[in-house]
Amino acid sequence: MRIATFTSEGHRKVGLVSADGKTVTPLQFTQAQADFGVLTLIETLAEGGPLPEAAGPAVNLGDVVLDAPLPKPRRNLWCVGRNYHAHAKELSASVFKDNAAKTDEWPIVFTKVPECVVGPHDDVLVPSEVSTQIDYEAELAVVIGKGGKNITRAAAMSHVFGYTVVNDVTARDVQMRHGQWDMGKSFDTFCPMGPWIVTGDEFDGTKTRVRCWVNGELRQDGPTENMIFDIPMLIETISRGITLYPGDVIATGTPAGVGMGMSPPRYLRAGDVVRVEIDRLGAIENKFV
Repeated sequence: MRIATFTSEGHRKVGLVSADGKTVTPLQFTQAQADFGVLTLIETLAEGGPLPEAAGPAVNLGDVVLDAPLPKPRRNLWCVGRNYHAHAKELSASVFKDNAAKTDEWPIVFTKVPECVVGPHDDVLVPSEVSTQIDYEAELAVVIGKGGKNITRAAAMSHVFGYTVVNDVTARDVQMRHGQWDMGKSFDTFCPMGPWIVTGDEFDGTKTRVRCWVNGELRQDGPTENMIFDIPMLIETISRGITLYPGDVIATGTPAGVGMGMSPPRYLRAGDVVRVEIDRLGAIENKFV
């Protein structure tokens, strides 16, 4: 299934996207349930509930506004730093060189606050009064469907509900200033997400391709097979001593080609347009303003 959160006739709804990607059929949810987007459906299915009935006829996708599939995550998003070999190498001589030695032993894990999530075509706000080094990071995100703690690698994929696309927008100077990553990752609008969630039975996140364009210029292009820590390992690691819940999001890291890794660095400015696309999953495109 491809499941979208969208706004139609002034109301947020959740629906199933057709196989050809042209229409979406709304599902029966109260307005309070629909405000949480696909999260409501994930929690319903996790509790053994049925897939809701259709709430009306299919509508053209071109006639609705796609929202982030999880517009109100229950808690912070889990994120993984430097999880592609080439990306780790491009930053190995940067300000992050001091904590580069052990990146092949344990994943770097940080979080982004839920309030930074915006839709697949929403504007991203450049906080020019705080940062002059705004960067993009195209990423595949895993959405947890079945909760658990101390999940084993062998069982990890049975906990996956599906996948979506995110741009882990980052203020590099703020990231460096604070000596940790959460602040520079969590500005308002710093996590465009979408265009929908594709369930794990229809999409293999371990064998796909992540790409990013800035103003039409291809900057990032990497297969997920090049991850240092694969998806089962990430789920096993993050759930050690920590309970994961249905609807939790794990952004799995970005390929090489970020602005910081260029010589000289090429950071984003107001007016830039960033497109992130993942093969067989979908694309998001956001203007920085």
